[in-house]
Amino acid sequence: MSDKSQIKTDTGRSDQELVAELMAKAEGIGMVGENGLLSRLATATLENVLQAEMDEHLAPALHARSEKADGNGNARDGTRSTTVATEAGPVEIEVPRDRNGSFEPHIVQRRQRRLNGVNSRRAVAGRQGAHPCETCAHLAEVYGAEV
Repeated sequence: MSDKSQIKTDTGRSDQELVAELMAKAEGIGMVGENGLLSRLATATLENVLQAEMDEHLAPALHARSEKADGNGNARDGTRSTTVATEAGPVEIEVPRDRNGSFEPHIVQRRQRRLNGVNSRRAVAGRQGAHPCETCAHLAEVYGAEV
């Protein structure tokens, strides 16, 4: 096996062990589709990254000695729901907000509806001279829309 397949996590388990555990927990859940395993993984990954971005954004305010020292008193202020097209299909995610409205997420920017991989995949299909039926099937798969 290649070294890539034997990467150990911070818990000391290999990626193969983690996949086996995940598949055991996902018994009866399809791999793709609206509530498929890949959609759930995409949702969880995006939301965790967004939370980490918010933590980084609020870090100066959290480490300031007082609100007066920081000057802005910024804090978390709930989430907003948005749907993003991913290669696993459309997923609904909760994007965190801050009180000042100064949080600018990087992984899924404001008003972004497609992740970059989805756009490049569609562009590649078009450049490769894909048949219109294939393009329609791809759009239905990625965006959940029939053309």
